[in-house]
Amino acid sequence: MSRKQHATPDSFSPDLFGATPAAARNLDVADSGLDIGPNTTIAALREDAAHCTRCDLYKDATQTVFGVGPSDARVMLVGEQPGDKEDLAGLPFVGPAGQLLDRALAEAGIDRDTVYVTNAVKHFKFEPRGKRRIHKKPDRPEIEACKWWLERELAVVHPEVVIAMGATAAQAVYGRAVKVMSERGRPSDDPRGFRVMLTVHPSFLLRTPDLEQRERAYRDFVADLRHAR
Repeated sequence: MSRKQHATPDSFSPDLFGATPAAARNLDVADSGLDIGPNTTIAALREDAAHCTRCDLYKDATQTVFGVGPSDARVMLVGEQPGDKEDLAGLPFVGPAGQLLDRALAEAGIDRDTVYVTNAVKHFKFEPRGKRRIHKKPDRPEIEACKWWLERELAVVHPEVVIAMGATAAQAVYGRAVKVMSERGRPSDDPRGFRVMLTVHPSFLLRTPDLEQRERAYRDFVADLRHAR
């Protein structure tokens, strides 16, 4: 399957995410220790996740926002959780942070269409303020509950490189709390068979008020992403 193929809510089908990519990884999936078979597809996982009630976040969220991208992607990006726009669209990284991520990936020489993009938490956690829904950071039990899905995405896609963007994503991927700024940009080998690296979440750049500091932080972010090439 071409790495140019990627999934949207209207394009998920057995043909798009058929058995071929997973079959090529039978040993990896079978040996993952997870309760999934060698022919498990991202499409099947996404369909199951649409009905997830593993934590209470599903009660207020519009929908589950599962990962998208080629099921044979070499690179997987993991963010924190869907935001307001992602919750409504049903797709990860389509809001301002996603637009900034697209720009940074392009400057790093990485085609987003070749990357599998997901979040550590699949439902939008927020606090209502008038007509607005303000992001709230997921807590540890919510991250642990949703790690069930992330582990299965990792097993099926079996990427060569995983980039955790931000502290929540890092906690889900590394299985421990991390200090993003001191540990970022240093690739290491994960026992699950991929290279893992930490960087900031693109929303961090959007929250940086000083323009000069924001531009410097953006350049550092692009430099981190280049490690995945």
